[in-house]
Amino acid sequence: MDLSAGQQKALFAVVVVVLAGLGIYLIASPGSKHPAPAASPSAPAQAAGSPSAAPSPASTPGASSVNIYQWLPFTEPELARAAAVATQVTVDYGTFTYTETAAAYVAPMYGLITTQFGQTLKNGFSTVGVAQIRTSQKQVSSGTATISSIRTFGSSSITFVVNATQKLTGTKGTTNNTQQYAVTVTGQGSSWQVYDVEPASAGNN
Repeated sequence: MDLSAGQQKALFAVVVVVLAGLGIYLIASPGSKHPAPAASPSAPAQAAGSPSAAPSPASTPGASSVNIYQWLPFTEPELARAAAVATQVTVDYGTFTYTETAAAYVAPMYGLITTQFGQTLKNGFSTVGVAQIRTSQKQVSSGTATISSIRTFGSSSITFVVNATQKLTGTKGTTNNTQQYAVTVTGQGSSWQVYDVEPASAGNN
């Protein structure tokens, strides 16, 4: 169905809330192999005579019967898989060691990235100036990542904004860097691959 501009904005907000609610199961553990966290304890019963609490979004009339996925080109499991792929690739993107080759750097991402993007990563890892600094400073990096939001989506692609943290150690000491990336995955069903990663500030469609 066609949605108004206001409905589209509301839908994006709901999708972000859904992503947050999926928690560790989707975005905090590589490969999404860990079980979802247990539900939080129920709030204590309201004391007699106390002011009524403000209604939550779920208590809005008709909200409980709304299935947001009827407006989206993917199902909840498909979104979960796409988010897991985007997160894992971002983790691998920020993880490397000065002793490995470009092929070894990209190897953990095989199956999760497109062939073209894999070649782009190899070329970047092999860039002479970057490779020389990495080797001379004996750099070792480990990455972590969490989904921040969905930027855009279409019938066969989703762009996530991902918070990435990189811990870099070497002869110059240890540094921790945090950056947001726009990570675009393409595919359908349970088959998704990343075909682009770039700084979120640069845009990604």
